[in-house]
Amino acid sequence: MAATTANNNKQKSFANSGALQQILAFASLIVLIIFFSIASENFLSWSNIEGILLSTTVIGILALGTTFVIITGGIDLSIGTGMTLTSVMTGVFIVYLGLPVSVGILGGILTGALIGFIAGFSVSMLRIPPFIATLAMMMIAEGLSLVISGASPIYFSDVEGFNNIALGSVIPGISIPNAVLIFFLMVIIGWILLSKTIVGRYTFAIGSNEEATRLSGINVKKWKMIIYTIAGCFTGVAGVIMASRLNSAQPALGMGYELEAIAAVVIGGTSLSGGKGSLIGTMIGALIMSVLTNGLRIMSIPQEWQTVVIGFVILLAVYFDMLRKKNE
Repeated sequence: MAATTANNNKQKSFANSGALQQILAFASLIVLIIFFSIASENFLSWSNIEGILLSTTVIGILALGTTFVIITGGIDLSIGTGMTLTSVMTGVFIVYLGLPVSVGILGGILTGALIGFIAGFSVSMLRIPPFIATLAMMMIAEGLSLVISGASPIYFSDVEGFNNIALGSVIPGISIPNAVLIFFLMVIIGWILLSKTIVGRYTFAIGSNEEATRLSGINVKKWKMIIYTIAGCFTGVAGVIMASRLNSAQPALGMGYELEAIAAVVIGGTSLSGGKGSLIGTMIGALIMSVLTNGLRIMSIPQEWQTVVIGFVILLAVYFDMLRKKNE
C-alpha cells in the first residue's frame, strides 16, 4: 500500500514537473512539422528550414534571457524595444562614431545590459512591480530608439562584413547561418549559468520563495539586479543579430517581440509563478513559435490571421501554466 502511494506521488510529481511540459512541447513541435509538411511540399525544403532556424534566433535569444527573469517570478516587457535600442546604439557606435565593429557590438550588448540593470534596479530597489517597471522601460527604449536615430533607419551598407555576423557561415560547405550558431552558443552559455553557477541557484531560490531566500542571508535585491542585467545582455546580443540580419537598425521595429518570447518561455515549461524553468524547454518553445509562423506564412494565411493564431497560442500557453500550477 505504501509502495503504491509512493508510486502515485512520484507520478503526480512528474506530471506537475517541467519535464512533462517539455515532452509535450517537443511532441507539439513534431506534430506541427508533420502537419505543415503535409500541407505544403516546400515546408521541408532546406531553404525553408534554414529560414525557420534563422527566424528562431532573435526570438530564441530574447526568450533565453527572459527565462531567467520569469524563473524569479518577474516579467520583462522591455526586451522587444530594448532589442531595437541596442540595434540603434550599435549603429551609432559603428556608423555615426566610426568605431571598430567589435567595439560597436560590445557597445550594443552593454546597452542591453544597462536596460536590464535599470529594470532590475526599479524592481528590486524601488520596489516597482516588474510589469510596471518593464512596461515603462519598454516605452523609454522605444522613444530613445526614435530620438537617437532621428526616426530613420541606420544602414550598415558601408560596414564591410557586418551582415556576415548573422548571415555568414563559419562552417565550410554547410550553409548554416552564423546567427543559428550564435543562438545555440547562447543556449549553452545560459544553461551553464542556470544549472552550474550560483546565479542559477539564486534565480530558482528567489522564484521558489523570495522571503525564505532573503531570510537565509542572501541579498535578494542585489541578485535580482544581476539577473535582470544578465537578461539584458541576451537582449543586446539579439539586437546585434537583428541589425546584422537586416544590415540596418530599424528604430520602429521591436514591438510584439516580447510577447512571442514570453510565449516561447511558457510553452517550454517555465512557470509564470516562478521557481521552475528550463532553457532547453525555452529553445523548443522558440522553435514552435517559428515553425507556426513560418507554416502559416507558407500556407498563404493572411498576416492578420497569423496574429490571431499566435494570440491564441499565447493564451493557451498561459492557461495551461495556470492549470499546472493549480494541480501542484
